[in-house]
Amino acid sequence: MKKGPYTYSHYKEQMHKIADIKYAAAVLQWDQETYLPQKGNHWRGQQISTLSELAHNIFTSDETRSIIQELLENNQLNEKEKRNVELSWEDYQRNFKIPSSFVKELSVTINKSYHDWIEARKENDFKKFQHSLTKIVELKKKEADLLGYKDHPYSALMNDYDKGLTVETTDHIFSDLSKKLLPILDLAMNKQQVENRFLHKKFDKKKQWEFGLGLLKNMHFDFEAGRQDISEHPFTTNFNSADVRVTTRIDEHDLANMVWSCIHEGGHALYEQGLPFEQYGMPLGEYCSLSIHESQSRLWENCIGRSPEFWQYHFPFLQFTFPEALSDLDVISFFKGINRIEPSLIRTEADELTYHFHVIIRYEIEKKLIEGSIETKDIPSIWKEYYLRYLGIEVPDDKRGCLQDIHWSHGSFGYFATYSIGSLYAAQFWNKIKTENSNVTNEIKSGNSSFVHHWLKKEIYSYGREFSSNQLCKNATGETLQSDYFINYLKNKMISVYD
Repeated sequence: MKKGPYTYSHYKEQMHKIADIKYAAAVLQWDQETYLPQKGNHWRGQQISTLSELAHNIFTSDETRSIIQELLENNQLNEKEKRNVELSWEDYQRNFKIPSSFVKELSVTINKSYHDWIEARKENDFKKFQHSLTKIVELKKKEADLLGYKDHPYSALMNDYDKGLTVETTDHIFSDLSKKLLPILDLAMNKQQVENRFLHKKFDKKKQWEFGLGLLKNMHFDFEAGRQDISEHPFTTNFNSADVRVTTRIDEHDLANMVWSCIHEGGHALYEQGLPFEQYGMPLGEYCSLSIHESQSRLWENCIGRSPEFWQYHFPFLQFTFPEALSDLDVISFFKGINRIEPSLIRTEADELTYHFHVIIRYEIEKKLIEGSIETKDIPSIWKEYYLRYLGIEVPDDKRGCLQDIHWSHGSFGYFATYSIGSLYAAQFWNKIKTENSNVTNEIKSGNSSFVHHWLKKEIYSYGREFSSNQLCKNATGETLQSDYFINYLKNKMISVYD
């Protein structure tokens, strides 16, 4: 171990070393969900856990602490350097509360849990996943206790995904959102339903794949700094801003699966590709929060990717690719069909309105699991009860019910709320983009989304973790998060769809 005095170069070297190990583990995780042979599961789990523990040990070492503490007192740093050191000290204090043995145990458990989830989905049987999930819930409760919390243990876990986000704040957001969404849902349900059966005709897998790549290119996804593959559950991961991987899934009888998976993950990927390359391994080279990350995917997926202007340009190409399925359809009917409001079973396939009830259901279940008021064995029955209460639909089985999301198998407790909060941010950003460029929708109509991409790079991507979610929003739009932008956006969309 080197002894001080330490310079900012020593700090960068240490942070680069930690990032190298973390991203090496991330490469293994990406491979695990895309190309890993089934028999490689066991040792892959050990490899990932070893690297996770090693990165944690280096970051929480006496040397790292000494480097950061010394630089906190260094008045020669510029503003960005100072901010990196401050954020690293916050990260250090949090990580120091977590023993290395816990990091390893959680990593091993998650590896087993992921493969149990895959098996349970194949068998359509939650019980095959229950034991692993119980273990993860136990570990997440322990993690909350180790981190500490003020009012609710779930807040400690939510803080990992959006710093400062609490149960109290989220309860308020969701209560307000539900009250505003329900009247719009009632209105839509009392209108003549729009047709969307065209989405479920036969669509060749290879042609879908090629069309999806075209969508990503149009969004400015850089294929020299990324790639797309197939996975059980679509996701985005990165190993630096010049190596960002997205995945999609393709169902030959559901075109929506591929199209909006590509656009959604493409939004995430553009954020990662836009982060400052020179800040590799440091806080200013990382995303602001998962709420802001989800705002990027939801903005592209919904505000743009479900707009009539977007399909004025793309629909002729889609129709040319699938003439047998779409030749008798016009772009307005397509636009209305892809925005049909209808309670459904699958979150990732849900419309923009009912989607948030899917999120609220998961949030409520997670909160109860972490506070201990329910157990994992209760999940299937509670899931059915909540889907009947919130969406008025019967859940027929586990695969289309509580096994549909990958997040619990990853140990991602505290994540789901960011999907809805991200949608609120997305609508606010989209409103600001249209205010700054009144011609932007016409540009999108001609296949040009350059202004959107440049605005996001300037206002969102370039800052990394420099600001909190709300401060970043205020800097970009002049206001902290306001749900009315989303509600007004949704009302206008529904007027277009349901006349």
